Amino acid sequence: LIDELLSKGITPMVTLFHWDTPQRLQELGGFTNRLIVGYFREYARVAFEHFGDRVKIWTTFNEPPQTCRLPYEYGSFAPGQAFPGIYTYLCSHHLLLSHAEAVELYRTEFQPKQGGQIGITVDGSWAEPVSETEREASDLTMQYLVGSAMLYVPHAYDWLIAFSFCPSQFGIYMHPIYSETGNYPPVIIERIAKLSQEQGFAKSRLPEFTPEEIAKLKGSSDFFGYNGYTTNLVYMNDEANSANFGEPSFDHDRNTVDYQDDRWPSTGSSWLKVNPRGMYHVLNWIRREYNNPPVWVTENGVSDRGGTRDVQRVQYFKDYLNAILDAIDDGCDVRGYVAWSLMDNFEWLAGLTERFGLYYVDYTDPARTRYAKSSARAFGNIVRNRMIDPNDMPEPEIYIPGPGETPATTTIHPTTTVRATTTNTDDDDGDDDGSATGLMISKILLAAGIGVTVLLIADY
Repeated sequence: LIDELLSKGITPMVTLFHWDTPQRLQELGGFTNRLIVGYFREYARVAFEHFGDRVKIWTTFNEPPQTCRLPYEYGSFAPGQAFPGIYTYLCSHHLLLSHAEAVELYRTEFQPKQGGQIGITVDGSWAEPVSETEREASDLTMQYLVGSAMLYVPHAYDWLIAFSFCPSQFGIYMHPIYSETGNYPPVIIERIAKLSQEQGFAKSRLPEFTPEEIAKLKGSSDFFGYNGYTTNLVYMNDEANSANFGEPSFDHDRNTVDYQDDRWPSTGSSWLKVNPRGMYHVLNWIRREYNNPPVWVTENGVSDRGGTRDVQRVQYFKDYLNAILDAIDDGCDVRGYVAWSLMDNFEWLAGLTERFGLYYVDYTDPARTRYAKSSARAFGNIVRNRMIDPNDMPEPEIYIPGPGETPATTTIHPTTTVRATTTNTDDDDGDDDGSATGLMISKILLAAGIGVTVLLIADY
């Protein structure tokens, strides 16, 4: 596969781990067992030795929260061993140590001669404060938020709630790597230690790094990989625990409640509502919190249960790409964007019922024939022309209607908020001459992702 991609002028971006723990290692406890750190280092060595001469972009882990929180906090992903408030942190701790070992190995033995990059990818949604009227903040809330990104903004308490949500998504994994001090965010260390003591634990449920481990983790990523799809509204849980969070649990440790606005456009997935400004806010949060690292948006896309004239997906990409361009205008160092996904695939919890692909897969055909959806052609136009045309709504390769769909029900109504569509990629004088969209897109790589371990990065 790697050789075939290279023969077509495509640079492979290879992920070492995307949730597929070998059974024998899972029988030892998987990432809840510290033994996996050494095993992961040697697995990485095999990959670097066999493929590093051709693979120049490596990701150690894809979406650590899905590896640790969903399986061990809620039991919804394999291995389905819910042990709230404990296994999540054990898994996260050993995953980070595994990442550090793999990166140290690559940088000392392989990067000097192979010349590639290595990083890690996290997922998360922007947390928008639910209202602008909540003002009261307890000492606990302030202590929890002290170590996060603190800015002076109107309606400060509501924004503090949002920043309470962000460290728990990103901070556990990225603060040890990107912060100046290393280690977990102080707010998380302090809160979990305090709650653990109150709950009768002899020590904090959050494992501790040694000074040597802190040093090894700091700076252990050449880029910040981010997977983002949607936005959440958040508010603080009250002292009476009206949210009914179990104790101990990750949710009780974080102590914020999140949900989505019913007025936001729905999609083929219950968890995914469309709100592109969340992408803009997340990228700026990363810029402020972690000193503006190089960012790859390694997954972004939308699901449906329909056919090939995927109007919503076309508009989704336009709106989210415009949000990314707005973030770039603010100074965010976004290097690349990967549309999820190249073709319809098997979803971990939804099977074949939710489609994310730019290409439609006919599951009734034994050959699993693929057809270009409208979104494949629209995204291709964006890549080729380096611009976002609000009026571009191509027809699919063939029209396959979705459930209850007719051509009359899929008429597109172009947004009026996208930027100018004139393209002029040679003009880099900073003047606002109507060429902003084309100019800015020329500075990032655009591609479509496929499968679970390889992301295709096409350098057009």
